[in-house]
Amino acid sequence: MAPSPTGEPHIGNIRTAVFNWLFARQMGGQFILRIEDTDRTRYQPETVEVIMDGLRWLGLNWDEGPGLEELQRLGLENAEEYAVGGPYGPYIQSGRLAMYQEVGEELLERGWAYRCNCTPERLAQVRERQRASKQLVMYDRHCRDLPPDAISLDEPHVIRLKVPLTGKTVVPDGIKGNVSFKNAGIDDQILLKSDGFPTYHLAVVVDDHHMKITHIARGDDWIPSTPKRILIYRALEWEPPIYCHVPLVNGPDGRKLGKRHGATSITEFRRQGYLPEALFNFLALLGWSPGEGEEQEIFSRAELIERFDLFRVNRAPAAFSYKKLDWMNGVYVRSLSEKELLERLLPFWQEAGMVPDPCPQETLATLRQIVPLVQERLKRLEDIVEWTAFLFREVETPPAEKLVGKKMTPQESLVALRRMRSVLAEAEPFEAEALEAPMRALAEELELKAGQLFGIARWAMTGQKVAPPLFGSLAIIGREQALARLDAAEAALDPKGPKNP
Repeated sequence: MAPSPTGEPHIGNIRTAVFNWLFARQMGGQFILRIEDTDRTRYQPETVEVIMDGLRWLGLNWDEGPGLEELQRLGLENAEEYAVGGPYGPYIQSGRLAMYQEVGEELLERGWAYRCNCTPERLAQVRERQRASKQLVMYDRHCRDLPPDAISLDEPHVIRLKVPLTGKTVVPDGIKGNVSFKNAGIDDQILLKSDGFPTYHLAVVVDDHHMKITHIARGDDWIPSTPKRILIYRALEWEPPIYCHVPLVNGPDGRKLGKRHGATSITEFRRQGYLPEALFNFLALLGWSPGEGEEQEIFSRAELIERFDLFRVNRAPAAFSYKKLDWMNGVYVRSLSEKELLERLLPFWQEAGMVPDPCPQETLATLRQIVPLVQERLKRLEDIVEWTAFLFREVETPPAEKLVGKKMTPQESLVALRRMRSVLAEAEPFEAEALEAPMRALAEELELKAGQLFGIARWAMTGQKVAPPLFGSLAIIGREQALARLDAAEAALDPKGPKNP
């Protein structure tokens, strides 16, 4: 994976990293992390740690990557935690500038590049004229055939790739087959900028060659620029890696996945409480399937390593289904032991200020009672905060209309609340199993459906529509607090209000 530290990585890029990681593990190869920081105008050094932390959380451990000194130069506080190193460093591009400049000079000597001193103003005018005349917008090759001494090395200039004017460049692709481009439509790409930094196109070719990269899976939005890289390989007489351009990730509506659809960065998915093993499983199947007619969707990491086939990735864009991810995360939540689930839920309670850090043993005992109540229904760990708020905070008595049962009048609901109070006051012991039978008997006695009575009780106890199962919640709340909440609900109910349809 070769991310640019210009912001939090998009989940589509993480999906592609999953494909690369699976392929490397399957082939017994090396998964490499390289930080591509040559775009200095958008560079955000703080996102380097965000990227590495996200990959580690997802279980995408890299075999080669930035070493300790490289990360310390970036000012990372936890550099030791992420430092790996390797035989082909540096793994941060800004530490390899001399190498890129040397290759730029070699391309000049081979006749595959030229110096260009066109100003930004002139280039803007060229583009404007091309757009006005509906021409292909690209560099007009003004400096291409100038004599070598026409441009002084002391004046600001760039080095451009000298693309052949005729013929075609073929990009061999492991998924799409051969993709052909007419050279006349390929821009004379800038390779080295006036500040000495390389552009992406030169840097990745140099890095991939010297790091002995054999296979690259990346988004198919990179296909149009790949012929430039193939030409650089040809110019230097190097063997290019095998490119596998995977489909982009779209939202459920078929448009490119963006914030309008929901979470798009690995940090957001983590914050919302998706388990890393669930997200990994989901991303591995986003654009790839183990075979036609295969119905299995839950795979262990070992199974995915064994069955993944990079060359059978779909060509069509993959649709990101948040609904399916929620379902899959729920499956993984239910597979955890209660102890494991508590450990994963605890930070969400603490982040919300509902539970202190460190957590006292008395509070832990209460949390252990909550976990089995929510495990079957929980899809995202962050939901635990809303579901259980009534257990940790003072509950505001809900509006009177919420306390009126479905298809009931306020007077009928008032009677139900009073009878419910009597049942809860007398129940022994005050535990979930001992509370359910008399409450169901009360519903029959009042000629109500259990859902009607329990709905009134849920609103009175929790002040919210969604909550853990009623009787387990009552047992945790305790008799005294439960009766107090029923009294508050009774006082809030207006017997003359409208019927609940």
